[in-house]
Amino acid sequence: MKKLKIASLFSGGGGTDIGFAGGFDFLGKHYADNQIEIVYANDIEDSANKMFEKNFGVTPDNRNIREIKSDEIPYFDILTGGFPCQSFSVSAQNPKRLGIKDEKGTLFFEMVRVLKAHQPKAFFAENVKGILSANNKEAFPLIIEEFEKAGYNVSYKLCVATKYGVPQKRERVFIVGIRKDLNFTFEFPEEPIQNVEDYTPLKAILQQDIDEKYYFSERAVQGMLNSKSGKKMNKGRAQDIEQPSNTVSSHLAKVSLNSTDPVLLENGRYRRYTPREVARIQSFPENYELLGSEGAQYRMLGNAIPPVMMWYIAEKLVSDLRNSDAVAKQHELEESFGQLDLFEAS
Repeated sequence: MKKLKIASLFSGGGGTDIGFAGGFDFLGKHYADNQIEIVYANDIEDSANKMFEKNFGVTPDNRNIREIKSDEIPYFDILTGGFPCQSFSVSAQNPKRLGIKDEKGTLFFEMVRVLKAHQPKAFFAENVKGILSANNKEAFPLIIEEFEKAGYNVSYKLCVATKYGVPQKRERVFIVGIRKDLNFTFEFPEEPIQNVEDYTPLKAILQQDIDEKYYFSERAVQGMLNSKSGKKMNKGRAQDIEQPSNTVSSHLAKVSLNSTDPVLLENGRYRRYTPREVARIQSFPENYELLGSEGAQYRMLGNAIPPVMMWYIAEKLVSDLRNSDAVAKQHELEESFGQLDLFEAS
């Protein structure tokens, strides 16, 4: 089977790419190999690039995507990109969400530029739920329109990680485009988990024998309890380990008990997640190697797409493209036989 080639923009540590590649295990389940090849990756975050290279054997281009000419990117079948989401996040309240008016919010135009130049069979893009309402709901229709003008039939869906077996209540907007001449529009597969009772709980991924450095000091706990919101703990959110975790973010290294990030309450003591626990919450396989400072690890993991959630979408997309190729080849054969019949009849 010929492998489909992937060009990965804003690649980070490769959560998207693990999902597209498949061939990994998570919590005792195997996710099949999708027979793809990563031919290009790009990200400006050097710490994430080091983890990508270590785990994929591909050295990412660390230049700003605006500096990269389209013809510098090798041939590929599918373009992927979780374009920067800080401008669209509902948590980005200071400064106010600027969406497409912010410089980072316009980076999706770079994806469009590459799509127009290369015309791959398909693309996958991702962003936070807040993109749907950014700029008074004006940003998202513009983004979809630009992707369509690049020559693609576009579909999108708000996907919830818990419904794919990920122990996290992460919501992300997935956008998939199919080149118009392929004559079909991508339909998202049904989520494999429909019942809340079947969600993967946080307790399934927790580590034992936690280092003392992950626990908050008594002074920090008292400061939280003395605050106005402390008694209700409605800011620093202590998690119910029988349920999936709240969404993890890129700044877990700086989490405090008065922040909006999830924390744990164990035996009367509060602590933050370890990097490996965050990797598991994001559904990274155990053999994924985390490198560099813990701050860099938290940042990469918090920005990543959960590989397991990505796998379900990627497996369907790859399958659709292979079926489309098979249909096209069948049509070519039928046409060639038809021409041969006409020649013989004459």
